[in-house]
Amino acid sequence: MTAETHRLARQRGLLGVVERVGNYLPDPTMIFIYLIAALMLLSTLAAALEWSASIPFRGGSVPPNADLANGVLTYRAQNLFSEQNIARLFSEMPRTYTSFVPLGVVLTIMLGASVAERSGLFFALIRGSLRNASRRYMTPIIAFVGMVSHHAADAAYVVLIPLAAVLFASVGRHPLAGIAAALAAVSGGYAGNIFPGQLDVVLFGFTQEAARIVEPSWKMNPLGNWFLILGIVILFTPIIWFITDRVVEPRLGVWEAEVDDTLREDLEKGALTDAERRGLRQAGLVGLVVIAAFAALCLWPGYTPFIDEAAPGPQRLQPLYGSIIAALFILFLASGAMFGHAVGTVKTSADIIDMMREGVRTLAPYLVFVFFAAHFVAMFNWSGIGPIIAINGAVSLEGLGIPASLLLVCVLLLSSFLDLFIGSSTAKWSVLSSVVVPMFMMLGISPEMTTAAYRMGDSYTNIMTPLMSYFPLVLVFCQRWDKSVGVGSLLALMLPYALSFMVVGIGMTVGWVIFDLPLGPGAKVFYELAAHVCR
Repeated sequence: MTAETHRLARQRGLLGVVERVGNYLPDPTMIFIYLIAALMLLSTLAAALEWSASIPFRGGSVPPNADLANGVLTYRAQNLFSEQNIARLFSEMPRTYTSFVPLGVVLTIMLGASVAERSGLFFALIRGSLRNASRRYMTPIIAFVGMVSHHAADAAYVVLIPLAAVLFASVGRHPLAGIAAALAAVSGGYAGNIFPGQLDVVLFGFTQEAARIVEPSWKMNPLGNWFLILGIVILFTPIIWFITDRVVEPRLGVWEAEVDDTLREDLEKGALTDAERRGLRQAGLVGLVVIAAFAALCLWPGYTPFIDEAAPGPQRLQPLYGSIIAALFILFLASGAMFGHAVGTVKTSADIIDMMREGVRTLAPYLVFVFFAAHFVAMFNWSGIGPIIAINGAVSLEGLGIPASLLLVCVLLLSSFLDLFIGSSTAKWSVLSSVVVPMFMMLGISPEMTTAAYRMGDSYTNIMTPLMSYFPLVLVFCQRWDKSVGVGSLLALMLPYALSFMVVGIGMTVGWVIFDLPLGPGAKVFYELAAHVCR
């Protein structure tokens, strides 16, 4: 079959429609350029039609872009082509860019994570976690490591997935089943982890910008989804285990190939050297020291800079939550440097600086994307359209009496649908958050819960679309073991995982609301507007 025939066959059916439509979408950066242009035109129309929304207000400080009269706060649509807003756009352009919260968060963490990655720490952790996995428990171990490896960013795709295939083949199990289990964990379980990491602080950065439309003093809590993402790991691990061992692998049949020289060579590549084992031990000790130091700054008698003694209840921990970003930076930097010293990838301080520089270089596409995303978010706020939609939308939804759980499921399903076409989780959330976060706050749903519903929907559809950025790479991994595997084969392989994750994800979202479970330390499902804002 020719390449053209393969392409035409791949584009048949529903998945073919998804692929064709997705291929017409521009780069995420261009999407924001188009959105800015559309927003400016919409603001002109909204100002001409005198769009507005009002809410009672008992505070003393009036939020930006609003008017206060007789205890009523009113937002009015502003024309972004007005003299004031055009001057603001150009005069504040550098500040709009550099003050964008997600930018500082990503740069800070990446400076540390780049050292941990380029020193070899992340790769060694993944290989070391799987090397001695038993045949019986190989699947759950791969599933667990796959979800934890999200801290290692792209390393999980490049290292874990092909290694899982090799390990399965080495014990007589079908290597495609190993790829399926690893991909389900790494990509389908993207929202899960045992500890919050880069994704949490990046998404909450956008959440904070959106939440401040309603509550200007709202501060993000990087641990705001911790309990939920841990719950995902706990529930998704046995699902991956069951589907792989009882559904996927029996369908693939018995793997009868012998362990040849090529496979032995791949297994040898996965083995840890003595230096790497020593480096992992030393990196672990350094990690414990960092954790102990932060704990001491919370518990030391008479000296607790990470605890606000004057604040009530859980708010006392706000300084600690705010320091999580710095803690991750120090943890990745210190443990990565120690590992690199042990294995020889870090010989002098200059090597560490070079790794940081290289990490920043890889962020170049993100820095370009953020420039336009920051201006879209800022201009959306200047226009006043965000709070107008949020307030009027909240009033309409409140009148319909739609349960909070159903509203959140709608956000989840919208997120999963968009994920079929746009892979970047930050690109989608930077747009959606500006509307759904403040609207749901007006309805009594916390920003943390709205973010949780979004990231749940943004997770499982990763393995249902050929537009996922690593899909072609995974297809190559599969074809090493079976030349006949095509796009449809891989999608069929992953569909049972995706459908199961969708059902469980919706169930978790609804259950969290019904039982009002905490989402993380100091983070709740429901939200009470501050005393100065009333619906």
